[in-house]
Amino acid sequence: MKIKESLNLKRKVEIRVREKAIKKAETRIMLAGKTPSDFNEAQLEILVKEEEDKIYGSAKEKGLLVLASLLGLSLWS
Repeated sequence: MKIKESLNLKRKVEIRVREKAIKKAETRIMLAGKTPSDFNEAQLEILVKEEEDKIYGSAKEKGLLVLASLLGLSLWS
């Protein structure tokens, strides 16, 4: 039962990250003065994947900082 719950949680996280990445990619496209229809499906997928990677990277970085603070490590001294 626990494995099924953890897989379900992982899937929910993936969906939320994907949704957030799509919104960020749309914003990036608008800032470039273009519309999503100016890109083909492969190009849009690349943009969304880049945004997903940024989100996961940011989460990992924040997680490492939290872990360091829990262990009493200081990165600024």
